[in-house]
Amino acid sequence: MEKKDYKNVFVFAEQREGVIQPVAFELLGKARDLADVLEEKVIAMFLGCGIKDKAQDLIEHGADEVIVVDTPELKDFLSEQYAQAVSQIVLDRKPHIVLYGATTIGRDLAPRLASRLKTGLTADCTKLEIQPVKDEEKEFCMTRPAFGGNLMATIVCPNNRPQMSTVRPGVMQKMERDASRKGVITEFAPKFDTSKFKVKVVETIKADKSVADISEAKILVSGGRGVHDKEGFDKLQALADVLGGQVASSRAMVDNGVMPHECQVGQTGKTVRPNLYMACGISGAIQHLAGMEESDFIIAINKDKFAPIFSVADLGIVGDLHKIVPMLTERIKKELEK
Repeated sequence: MEKKDYKNVFVFAEQREGVIQPVAFELLGKARDLADVLEEKVIAMFLGCGIKDKAQDLIEHGADEVIVVDTPELKDFLSEQYAQAVSQIVLDRKPHIVLYGATTIGRDLAPRLASRLKTGLTADCTKLEIQPVKDEEKEFCMTRPAFGGNLMATIVCPNNRPQMSTVRPGVMQKMERDASRKGVITEFAPKFDTSKFKVKVVETIKADKSVADISEAKILVSGGRGVHDKEGFDKLQALADVLGGQVASSRAMVDNGVMPHECQVGQTGKTVRPNLYMACGISGAIQHLAGMEESDFIIAINKDKFAPIFSVADLGIVGDLHKIVPMLTERIKKELEK
């Protein structure tokens, strides 16, 4: 294998029922940063059925080229069909780097492709960067939590191509849409081996999602062990309602059955990047910090002035959240009524 033959940063642009998922735009933003350092292009792989007219959206969010595979075989996500199509694109185009979202689809597809392409895969990355090495070479460094989040491991794939990683939704910053961006849309027709199609979709049953997606929220009021119980979260909900935000939770309160898993922030929950993150009664274990430390502004309320959460907070309040949160809610209400 000649490593010099592998060029450009590819992104698997995930869509569901024709709707491009937010993680695709986030990956394009990071791919744009990586490609600019490498002086290479950003190329999106966009697979599905009846999705060709959406390709321009990917160009407007940072892609230089979109490879579209629009075929009935890819109407629903099925591992074998998608793996065959993407592996053929990769073998034909020889990308330097390939990024996937660490979603249910990405976590299914990426390992299959790593095996078929005989290359490495770093999962659940929180940081991706290009580092200079000897003789003006550049190395792709992929950082992820390891050993239960107690340390961060930086992983490289020096001998195989492409270099691949999955990234959680909400970790990377997407580019602002630029309607003036121009790019190339290329259609690709894979040659499917239908004898290997062993699974088919019989029926799709959608879960009733009564809880909003916290990874999309601009304001989060999050509670930890110090909130104690459901009544404590009612106080946080009142504050979130006044602020126009949502309530989130640390793992401790999910494990205790107080909050649903959909509301969990952290390494084993969701990664969030709101404009405002209020951490109430959260000590700040490294596993939780990994899921929220990129928030624009962090306010921490905790009785323990030595709590680790204060190390990442922009504003810290030492005190009893059960007294402070209701007072804060009333004060904000009065200010908004003026």
